[in-house]
Amino acid sequence: MTITLRLENIGIILVEPQIPENIGSVARAMFNMGIERLSLVRPKNCDLSRVLKTATGPSIEIVEKMDVHDELLRAIGPYGWVVGTTARLGANRPALTNPRELAAELSSISRQNRVALVFGPEDRGLSNEHLRYCHTTATIPAAGFSSLNLAQAVMVFCYEIFLASREPGAKAVPRLADKFELEGMYDHLRDVLEKIGFLDPQNPEHWMLNIRRFLSRLPLRAREVRVIRGVCRQIDWYTGRLEELQDRDRSG
Repeated sequence: MTITLRLENIGIILVEPQIPENIGSVARAMFNMGIERLSLVRPKNCDLSRVLKTATGPSIEIVEKMDVHDELLRAIGPYGWVVGTTARLGANRPALTNPRELAAELSSISRQNRVALVFGPEDRGLSNEHLRYCHTTATIPAAGFSSLNLAQAVMVFCYEIFLASREPGAKAVPRLADKFELEGMYDHLRDVLEKIGFLDPQNPEHWMLNIRRFLSRLPLRAREVRVIRGVCRQIDWYTGRLEELQDRDRSG
């Protein structure tokens, strides 16, 4: 059977995990499903003696190799596709996919791109600020109370991804721009759109969120990000030139 989804390109990122035992249980769930990249962002308590109580066996190696970061952007920077998981839904945080549909999509994306699944703190999940960095959001359908234990939620996603890795996939998606490249582009876009008066100065983040959602539907490659930034630089030059001419007119 041809394996198309590359498990080695899948990473799990835990944002501000609070319970060390949950970190160990996540590592064990990942190991069972063949996923080995684990990163933590500002863990509230990373007592390794407690982490290792639930990691146990071969999954201890995942804990030994995990990365720890002081901010989310540093953790997701090398990834070309970032998925935010959430149980809380609303106008600003729609559920765009579920674990099974996501796993099917990753068959083609993961061939040439690293993919991050981001999970929030146990008590409140990911914030809107966290989710704005994500290409898409996913939720686990539930019959009743929608909030799951952190390790349970990770296991559900990892299980679906593992099953998808055993099925033939679609044509591979070429290498996408990573989050470092994308966030540089979004910062540049915001500066330019403020200069030309496109963004509402009272609520610029609302409009930028819409732009992010629109561009996330079109997985951008690195060279396409460079094209957009080239347009931004040209607008920068043009608006700067207009300001120079206006200053001359006023001084003349």
